[in-house]
Amino acid sequence: MGKVEGQGESWHGHVTAVTVSPEYRRQQLAKKLMNLLEDVSDKIDKAYFVDLFVRASNTPAIKMYEKLGYIIYRRVLRYYSGEEDGLDMRKALSRDVEKKSVIPLKRPITPDELEYD
Repeated sequence: MGKVEGQGESWHGHVTAVTVSPEYRRQQLAKKLMNLLEDVSDKIDKAYFVDLFVRASNTPAIKMYEKLGYIIYRRVLRYYSGEEDGLDMRKALSRDVEKKSVIPLKRPITPDELEYD
């Protein structure tokens, strides 16, 4: 499930959730869903990047997203229920020729510093 949001150079696709039932895992369904969202965000919505948030402890998901070309853009302290940190991961799309959207921030942020446009 995903959407597009933001303004200007922050116009982006956002992965709200990717869930694959256990009996259908290891069939690259998550990869196909991610590729579809990326293609729509890139070619139809003309977004600059796609982003998603993942629990810092979810190593299998982080590794999957990295294999798909996502980088850890920033850490959001206590993002999940005020307890666990979240990682904001991003992948630049073709409109972001200079790849500005994926230059990692050097410091973690707090949830109140997030922009929700």
